[in-house]
Amino acid sequence: MQTRWEVIRTADTAAVKAIAEEINLPEVIAQILVNRGINTPEAARLFFSARTDDLYDPFIMADMDKAVDRVVSALNRRENIVIHGDYDVDGITAVSMLYLFLRDLGGQVSYYIPDRQQEGYGLSMAGIEEAQRRGAQLIISVDCGITSVAEIELARQLGIESIISDHHEPGPVLPNAFAILDPKRVDCPYPFKELAGVGVAFKLAQGVSRRMNLDNGFLERYLDLVAVGSAADIVSLTHENRILVREGLDHLNRNACEGIKALIDIAGLKRGDIQVGHIVFGLAPRINAVGRLGSAERAVRLLITRNYQQAVSIARELEMENRRRKEIDNKTLHEAMDKMVREHDPDRDNVIVLAKESWHPGVIGIVASRLTDKFYRPTVMITIEDGIGKGSARSIPGFDLFSAIRECSDVLEQYGGHKYAAGLTIRADRVDEFRRRFNEVAGRMLKPEDLIPKLSIDAEIDLAEITPEVVKMLRDFAPFGPMNLKPNFASYNLSVAGPARIVGSNHLKFKIQQPSSSRLVFDAIGFNLGHLLPLAGNGRVVDMVYTIEENEYMNQVNLQLCAKDLK
Repeated sequence: MQTRWEVIRTADTAAVKAIAEEINLPEVIAQILVNRGINTPEAARLFFSARTDDLYDPFIMADMDKAVDRVVSALNRRENIVIHGDYDVDGITAVSMLYLFLRDLGGQVSYYIPDRQQEGYGLSMAGIEEAQRRGAQLIISVDCGITSVAEIELARQLGIESIISDHHEPGPVLPNAFAILDPKRVDCPYPFKELAGVGVAFKLAQGVSRRMNLDNGFLERYLDLVAVGSAADIVSLTHENRILVREGLDHLNRNACEGIKALIDIAGLKRGDIQVGHIVFGLAPRINAVGRLGSAERAVRLLITRNYQQAVSIARELEMENRRRKEIDNKTLHEAMDKMVREHDPDRDNVIVLAKESWHPGVIGIVASRLTDKFYRPTVMITIEDGIGKGSARSIPGFDLFSAIRECSDVLEQYGGHKYAAGLTIRADRVDEFRRRFNEVAGRMLKPEDLIPKLSIDAEIDLAEITPEVVKMLRDFAPFGPMNLKPNFASYNLSVAGPARIVGSNHLKFKIQQPSSSRLVFDAIGFNLGHLLPLAGNGRVVDMVYTIEENEYMNQVNLQLCAKDLK
């Protein structure tokens, strides 16, 4: 698939110069900052130095005062508290973090995670009824609840008060809960709207901590869980999320909880050097696997135990489940690809909607993501059982998936989610109608160029501009993730130095130099770019988009350019 290169042009050159001069930065670094909306020296200083002390006051959030007072009252009265979460990594870490926090304060607290196949997403009737059986006086939902009007009403009828802590889009009517914490509430003045579910739960813990005059360092012990949940939920790594993930990674690499240590060890990763990518591709799939194929409560038990041997035993379970999940993934992907050949026309269809009986509901979201990446179309995978379809949807940049699905809500039984990921329930006899309607809505929302993958270029440079100072400053941009991606650079009229070769699984390995400086030669690798081998012949002149990496091998750190595309 052809990729369109798009150079981000800096409109405010005065801001670039002011930042570069006032805080002594290379101009290319200042340019990247301005392109990302960091356009004053003060904002640039905060970008590189912000810590947990720079987080917003939690009491700015709507209902935070009420929620904190109710939690403190429950702690003082030794009331039974049930934390009701969700079965993905964000929900699991939110439950684990808040459970440990309240337990460490002496709270009478337990947790409940719904069964994906029996109960589905979010706050469930079964969860409310279980809370009653446990004698709960208070339910706190985390990473769910904002659309659970009927469930909250049931809790109220049973005499249980509820606090909703969520980050998803509210429905037209808010539940009748005692307090609702969600920065996406239209009446919520909280300045940062993109917290993960675990981030909102952390703000509640932060409010309780302040109200109880706890030591400022008390909350730090839970930041590793906040980092894992936020990174795994693919939220925007800007503002508060960036602080929480950066500080959380620092804590994780110094003194992670026993469950995360065990998971790192079982996954074959290196303690002390965990970054966002290790969470997204290494830790998160293992935590997710148990919720996809069985009970997610096992993952909570892993994260709340303070016994390493017990953690290793549970981590081994997660590892086995993850291997089984991969086998199901691959089988489902092959079946989806077969259906694509028969049912999808890329010249006609703006979206992909595939439905089949017997697909495992725990893996359709993963397969939807893989199809989205491969075909660059918003994708909905639906598994059907007993005449009811459960769907998982994934989007492409620039397409508001939640809004598009909402326009089709009259053919759905239920739906929820956000801009880039959503879930839905539909009767099997309405799938074809949904496919047609969803395709029509996408046709209005998308322009033809939106369906061509874009490669954004942060700056155009010569290889000679890759100085130790630039490399150091790029390191300080981390943690990398949505809205704070690793910067892409473009260099033109480069020369391939020596023969290129294919290594590993279709990776292109070669050396590259600026013809004007034959002494300046960089190692380069293009992951999954083996098809570009003909372009990389010795002496060939190419343009290249790449990131600048520091590659550690046999205890030596070397600079390497990671090619994203060649022309």
